[in-house]
Amino acid sequence: MIAHYAHAPLPYMLGSLFCVALVTGLMPGLLPQNYRFPEHFRSIFIGMIGATIGAKITWDVLAQLPQVALSMAALTLFVPLTQWLNFLIFHKIGRYDRPTAFFSGSPGGLIEAIVSGEAAGADVRILAVQQFLRIIMVVTCLPIGLSLYYGHPVGSAAGMSLNRTAVGAEHIPEVLAVAILGLLIFRRLKIPASQLIGPLICAAIVTLSGLAVIQAPSWLISGCQVVIGASLGTRFAGMNLGRLVRATGLSLLSVGTMVAVGLAMALSIAPITGQHMDVLLISFSPGGVTEMALIALSLNANPAVVTLHHLYRIILTVAMLGVAKRRQWFPAPAERQDPGQS
Repeated sequence: MIAHYAHAPLPYMLGSLFCVALVTGLMPGLLPQNYRFPEHFRSIFIGMIGATIGAKITWDVLAQLPQVALSMAALTLFVPLTQWLNFLIFHKIGRYDRPTAFFSGSPGGLIEAIVSGEAAGADVRILAVQQFLRIIMVVTCLPIGLSLYYGHPVGSAAGMSLNRTAVGAEHIPEVLAVAILGLLIFRRLKIPASQLIGPLICAAIVTLSGLAVIQAPSWLISGCQVVIGASLGTRFAGMNLGRLVRATGLSLLSVGTMVAVGLAMALSIAPITGQHMDVLLISFSPGGVTEMALIALSLNANPAVVTLHHLYRIILTVAMLGVAKRRQWFPAPAERQDPGQS
């Protein structure tokens, strides 16, 4: 609730994560040794998040594809380029091991990166911190910068919301059914980050076919964020202040690099596409889908176009994570060394 009233990005996930991490840090004996949050329980909530994202893929969004073909092509270059640059930053400068550096450098897909990174042997504590810092810095610094540039608030600071009408509990059975169906099907197919991608694809199919309405009330999404954040918070036992300061510095360098690459691409293709440079910059910024769409709404731009770019960025990112996992680019380290002590 503190994070919510402080207008923090992803307040319920961040708030529960930091609260649980703080409690487990101050009371190390609170949880049993080698405690792991129940994975099957967490998967259901991740699946519902995936279902709500997949429901955003509508025919209206797909109808925008011909207008954004060039910018989408540029985004296809943006994702692997920034992934590689981030890997160099975290591995060479941050001295993280290869899996931790690779998944920390993911330019999107917070939950997917954490889930896939955990399976690949990454340090989940560092990985979660770096991914949250990426989102925090982008969704706070970019709106502030654009607000200063335009002289008025943009995004959620301007009171914008993507949910124009209140959503009740009547569609929860559909959300839960799609989430469970996606989990069961795609887990058997061994799809990377199947907890999120399976329900996402199922929800997109259901939405596009008109079989059902997939709409989750805001309190349900908030509850899912709380569970996911709390599950991540249990992994932070032993995280010291030095690591956190180091992660913040690396995140500043990483986010600055990604925004610079996005700005360069936006300036390059804006004259060709006819799209406004600021809208392209928002589309290339590796922040939260909702916040970037809200900024577009504040600028009288089409939030569907921005959402389409960010959904495509997430899909590209997850595909890259899956390729890296299948080809075993980074064997899990037998013994992990604290990068702050090397």
